[in-house]
Amino acid sequence: MLGAPVLRLLRLLDPNLASNDRLCRLLISVRGEAALLADPLIRGQLIELLRPDEARHLAGILGLTGGGDPYAALRTMLVRRGAAREQALFDYFALTPPAPEVQAEAPALYHAPAALPLFHHQRIAARKVNAALANAPRRVLLHMPTGAGKTRTAMQIIAEHLRATEPALVIWLAYNDELCEQAAAEFTQTWQHQGNRELPVQRFWGQRDLDLQHARDGIIIASLGKLYSAAMNDLAFIGRLAGRCTLVVIDEAHQAIAATYRLMLDTLVNIGRSAALLGLTATPGRTWNDVGADSELADFFGGRKVMLEIDGYSNPVEYLIERGYLARAAFRSLLHKGGMQLSTSDMQRIEHELEIPAAILRQLAEDEQRNLAIVVEVERLAQRHRRLLVFAASVEHATLLAAVLQARGLHAAAITGVTPTAERARLIANYKAQATEPRILCNYGVLTTGFDAPQTSAAVIARPTKSLVLYSQMVGRAMRGPLVGGNASAEIVTVVDASLPGFDSVATAFANWEDVWRNL
Repeated sequence: MLGAPVLRLLRLLDPNLASNDRLCRLLISVRGEAALLADPLIRGQLIELLRPDEARHLAGILGLTGGGDPYAALRTMLVRRGAAREQALFDYFALTPPAPEVQAEAPALYHAPAALPLFHHQRIAARKVNAALANAPRRVLLHMPTGAGKTRTAMQIIAEHLRATEPALVIWLAYNDELCEQAAAEFTQTWQHQGNRELPVQRFWGQRDLDLQHARDGIIIASLGKLYSAAMNDLAFIGRLAGRCTLVVIDEAHQAIAATYRLMLDTLVNIGRSAALLGLTATPGRTWNDVGADSELADFFGGRKVMLEIDGYSNPVEYLIERGYLARAAFRSLLHKGGMQLSTSDMQRIEHELEIPAAILRQLAEDEQRNLAIVVEVERLAQRHRRLLVFAASVEHATLLAAVLQARGLHAAAITGVTPTAERARLIANYKAQATEPRILCNYGVLTTGFDAPQTSAAVIARPTKSLVLYSQMVGRAMRGPLVGGNASAEIVTVVDASLPGFDSVATAFANWEDVWRNL
């Protein structure tokens, strides 16, 4: 039920942790009593542990009559969620059935009533963006470091655009639901202070549909995947939408030239009213060393970029740290030579692919000595930090690390792409809640964007990557400064694996792509 990798690592750390009694307590802590009983496979194993008189008694309570084998009847019985039999089963074990997962969705259409002040450096950037959008080719990229307020600055630009033009339709595009929801909340807050009329706001991601009848004035916040699927199902859909929109904004714009989305963006911008295009990013490139790919991105935005600039500072990151917008991060490497042997073909794949291949990440996740070093490092960090993020190499790796850290007495949980929505929300809320003990979230692939927990002051980057973009996003989760509810200092530990690439400075990342852009 716990899995062999957990047992092996526990025995490696301390054989006493793998005793039957401790394993039972750990299993209940990790899975929960009610969840174990609700799982049909595990329930069948638990039923085998009942005494014969208990099995007969339970079978009678559940209406499984017939005088046959009570164990067989209990193992094969059908238990529907919310039915009387489920309640009777859980009552017998003095447990409460798990509550059904309820998807609490905000409405797809609502009206935001009709400013939040910007910092001085944000106002300067906003003015430059507005000037660029007013002149051909009406495309520009806003380049601000993580934590500097890209979303808030962009919403002020959008509010000014909506006030100046009526009707005006803005389309905001993002890559995942968390980023979309963050944008919807930020726009509503901005428009309440800056708006001059009541506007429709449409959410177009997840299970929500788009109401084209109301898509003439206001803002549509959509996930790129949802919009792309709608366009593939109805080729005229994008054309109808493009004929109405006046401004397109794409978050995490370093991926705008991906083949899947580039044609769709060009269509939205160039057909009909010829809309303006604004990109937002902390990392205005696709790679760290491929000038060709980065130049292609720059060309898509007309080579024009507005970079956050501060008088007297060659790099705005240092200013943001001094003023308390960002935490002063101490970067440290956790060196690991490991036993993984990379073949010539492995090295060639790493050289030519933008990301480390999944097969190599899985090998790293199974390296017990590497995992031991990570666990020890997290335990050390937990002695001086209250909130820690661990970026794992795979889904299984995140779960393994969380289980072992739990067994070692730490408050740890795992969140991955397969974690149910309601459970993910519960774990994140628990992580953010006020508490004095250290809390740890081990994750893979879900907390790099759209996640904001300013109290996070430490991060362990155990996922090697060739992407400076991804690395910057991971580091940024722990760099919120005291002025925005975060910390004065942060600690970033990067696991450095032999023969694999890595990075060590978010300030260096900010200026990595200046050779392919013309700053305005």
